[in-house]
Amino acid sequence: MSKRAEFGRWPKDIPLQRFSPEKWSRQRPTHGDADPGLIAAALRWSQQRPSGNWYTFAASRGVGRDRPFGTTICGVELVAWRDEQNILHVGPGACPHLGAPLTEAQVDDAALICRWHGMRVEATGSARWCPYPSYDDGVLAWVRLDAIGKQPPTDTPIIGARPADTTVHAVTRLTGVCEPRDIIANRLDPWHGSWLHPYSFAHLEVAQAPPRRDITEENHRFLLTVTFRVTRRLGVPVEAEFTCPDPRTIVMRIVSGEGAGSVVETHATPMGPGPDGRPRTAVIEAVIANSERPGFRYARRALPVLRPLMTRAATRLWRDDMAYAERRYQLRTHQL
Repeated sequence: MSKRAEFGRWPKDIPLQRFSPEKWSRQRPTHGDADPGLIAAALRWSQQRPSGNWYTFAASRGVGRDRPFGTTICGVELVAWRDEQNILHVGPGACPHLGAPLTEAQVDDAALICRWHGMRVEATGSARWCPYPSYDDGVLAWVRLDAIGKQPPTDTPIIGARPADTTVHAVTRLTGVCEPRDIIANRLDPWHGSWLHPYSFAHLEVAQAPPRRDITEENHRFLLTVTFRVTRRLGVPVEAEFTCPDPRTIVMRIVSGEGAGSVVETHATPMGPGPDGRPRTAVIEAVIANSERPGFRYARRALPVLRPLMTRAATRLWRDDMAYAERRYQLRTHQL
């Protein structure tokens, strides 16, 4: 039986479609399309985007009421927690008394009680401890650091288009030895997808890319067709776009095909230097799923099972992509 006849009987109205897999080494090479000058131009344009001085630092559900959450952004130590009304609070991570780590404090509604001497640090702030503007979008937790960002501040983060219902989502976080622009540069090279991630992508074709000069809001996107692999011969074909809403974020949005409207937000948050003096960047990636199919409502009920699977898939991709970003940083800074 011919492949055409075999595939012809496969229903066209279901998400999974059969495709003929290519041997990895037999794929069409993409190095001629992945123009370094074009990638560099797209990166330069992205770095000029406004940020409003907002940085994402955790999944929304990763900051709770039971204990403080601690992190650093550009070397600034932060502590975050929620009060009994579930409102997010973020401020300096050091107690204003003798500098004790407030990540070890006890949460008492809208205050932290330091474990060193019992000092009560209120979320409203004081002359010695001033909270930072924070924002919870239901998927990610954000903080605004005007002294670090040094751009005109905005009231809320600059977030790209998302599905109206963000219930079905998962967030993964990895840390790499690189800078945020190395993470963004990785995503501005869609041509590496089926070469570096053959277990996830097949038949990837870039249909539209920005120009090398005069990039604007209207022409900066990448548009591609790709099949997301489920098994060796079954996948979900879609059309997707890549856009940069701010200098540390790149968003992949499915524009047609199964899951249209679903997004993958890749945020690169600078943490500051590590023990070796080299920069550390946190990749915080949110996958927000959407579908018009009636059965999608069952995905909400299956979230306890789906979230670990979504997180595992994103983590696997980013283990490979982090090596790409770290290698780029090493070459760029001559640290090989």
